Amino acid sequence: MSRYSSPSSSPMKYILVTGGVISGIGKGIISSSIGTILRSHGFRVTSIKIDPYINIDAGTFSPYEHGEVFVLDDGGEVDLDLGNYERFLDVTLHRDNNITTGKIYQSVIDKERRGDYLGKTVQVVPHITDAIQEWVERVARISVDEDKAEPDICIIELGGTIGDIEREHKTKPTQHSVKELRGYGLTPDLIMCRSATPMTLADKEKISMFCQVDKEHVICIPDVKTLYRVPLLLEENGLFNFLSTRLHFIPKSNYDRSLMIKWRDLTER
Repeated sequence: MSRYSSPSSSPMKYILVTGGVISGIGKGIISSSIGTILRSHGFRVTSIKIDPYINIDAGTFSPYEHGEVFVLDDGGEVDLDLGNYERFLDVTLHRDNNITTGKIYQSVIDKERRGDYLGKTVQVVPHITDAIQEWVERVARISVDEDKAEPDICIIELGGTIGDIEREHKTKPTQHSVKELRGYGLTPDLIMCRSATPMTLADKEKISMFCQVDKEHVICIPDVKTLYRVPLLLEENGLFNFLSTRLHFIPKSNYDRSLMIKWRDLTER
């Protein structure tokens, strides 16, 4: 996970979640679970899903390739992960909370046709990259709660993976993906490892050493009976304390402190 600052007088906090080995094994649930923990501490959270495909939205996808389409209240046909965000965070998202390569290119081409670039040559850098950043900063500040208050934190899930597609139960794929991530100028703060069973201490130490991340910041997410157990698992691993220190949270005082108790009761029914 990484962060970057907003020039606004009230800086938005950003958390980026991306995959390193294979797709479809839990980035969306991890993102939703992080949001659940943050909300349990009184923070307002919104989520953005960035998908690399050129399709404008998920409406024309084959369900055999991408699963079911999730339809938002505003009619947006989006990735199913946004359904998880809404269920876990109790928010109402909008179609712009799902960014695709197609949407970004369409917005840039529309600006070019209107003459917004004043005759300049339109290129990936800076025009496409600027469009992505502007889209994220704009959508991150749109309220997703009933009281219309602006979010404090935006969780961004980056679709796809950094590394090669491998299905080994080893630490090598994770090491390679982190190395490639660093090549893009991003350094992970946390590494969350999916596995069928709990990791051994030796595996955790190996990932810590070769990925240059503290051992305490390598978290194992083994298979659980219900997805709703994941926020509790992350909370038990001290996730909030880490995020609070890393992102310099100002503690909230007026909020429902029983949310995680209710959440635990839900998972034990």
